[in-house]
Amino acid sequence: MQKQTHITAQYFEKMLQSVVESIQIDSTRQPALPNYPFGKGVADCLEHFLSLARSMGFETKNYDNYIGEVVFGEGEDFAILAHLDVVPVGSGWKYPPFGGVINSDPSDGGVLGEKIWGRGTVDDKGPAIVSLYALKALKDQGFIPKRTVKLIVGCNEESGWECIEHYKKVAKLPDEGFTPDADFPTIYAEKGIFHFHSKFPIKNPPFTSLKAGEAANMVCPDAYATLTKDAIVALENYKNPIPDTSFSFNKDTLELHAKGKSAHGSTPHLGANALQAMLAFFSLLNDDVKRAYEVLFEDKGGLKNLRDETGELTMSPDVAVFENGVLDILTDIRYPATMDLSMIENILRQQNVEFEQGHCQAPIYNDPNGKLISTLMSVYNRITGRNERPVAIGGGTYARALKCGCGFGPAHVDDESVAHQPNEYITLDRLRQIAEIYYEAIKELTK
Repeated sequence: MQKQTHITAQYFEKMLQSVVESIQIDSTRQPALPNYPFGKGVADCLEHFLSLARSMGFETKNYDNYIGEVVFGEGEDFAILAHLDVVPVGSGWKYPPFGGVINSDPSDGGVLGEKIWGRGTVDDKGPAIVSLYALKALKDQGFIPKRTVKLIVGCNEESGWECIEHYKKVAKLPDEGFTPDADFPTIYAEKGIFHFHSKFPIKNPPFTSLKAGEAANMVCPDAYATLTKDAIVALENYKNPIPDTSFSFNKDTLELHAKGKSAHGSTPHLGANALQAMLAFFSLLNDDVKRAYEVLFEDKGGLKNLRDETGELTMSPDVAVFENGVLDILTDIRYPATMDLSMIENILRQQNVEFEQGHCQAPIYNDPNGKLISTLMSVYNRITGRNERPVAIGGGTYARALKCGCGFGPAHVDDESVAHQPNEYITLDRLRQIAEIYYEAIKELTK
């Protein structure tokens, strides 16, 4: 068990309760309402957070329910960027995704100790609340930062970053900071993000309807299609070759359901793509579907061969819909940090793929030996007793919004990946540990 320190011993129970309260608010993006650009749920979650900060004696600001901030100290600004919105919950949960249930897990024999279960525990409500309590501990102990710490909490990180764009219009982003929305030890580089729609006209389709996926950055967990008579006959002798996926067929509705496993879109190898299973079957029955499958799943153009020191390109087609004879597939690509988006677009054009650019973010690359990265690495290694080096990831974080920003926790690289998956959790020991890490990191960077 993580040792008790001054911050965890004094504040842990209240911090834990605050995390649970935040998890119990459904902050999935909903249709906009007057004064609620992303729905009322995430606005309620923001108010819960800012109200908690005010009760601790901090100055807070709510920028029109797009984004909020907690302010501590004076001097040059330093940012801690977190978010309160969450991805859709999907299916397959042991416990209610907005329940904030606390217990040990029989499946691991209780080895990891007690956990909080729920959407947002690790991505990113838990770390946001912990960061706030780290500020409270510093404040209560009389620490006076020589920089103005701005704990900025967004409401639209998972689906477009409109929150950050709004902040830029009404305030000034700090130049430097970190986000507790990635991995430890410290993230010095993030791959580029390229979401695109590709449209494939389908003649004589083996289905009359098809719908799959929930979000571009979430490996497709479920795909549904209504089959034609010929497809029903073909299904009888079909053996699904895609690992960790399964089929079920409803004879009454003629609907085929492909079941997979969700994962973060930047790590598709950790999931099982239901859309892939579905299109693998249909590609045997229709040449137009086969072409889409070859381009996006078999990588006929060789996109996945692109790589540099930050890793290889990953490609995850995660959402699909069939309308008016056209199969529209939304794909999530994460490309190496030293490469340019035009390289990927040219490869798609060479295959005569009709595509429309969606959400995109340029990669970031920081000096791994610079002050920000080296200070955070020093804090992390000292507290954990490890001897790690900074790493690169495919995930996209708020660090990209800063001139000099990086990801810093909350997960260790060898932790089970649970972000964007059913049964998301964070252990109580991890909460204790990251509280100490963030406390020390903020202190070192602002003293």
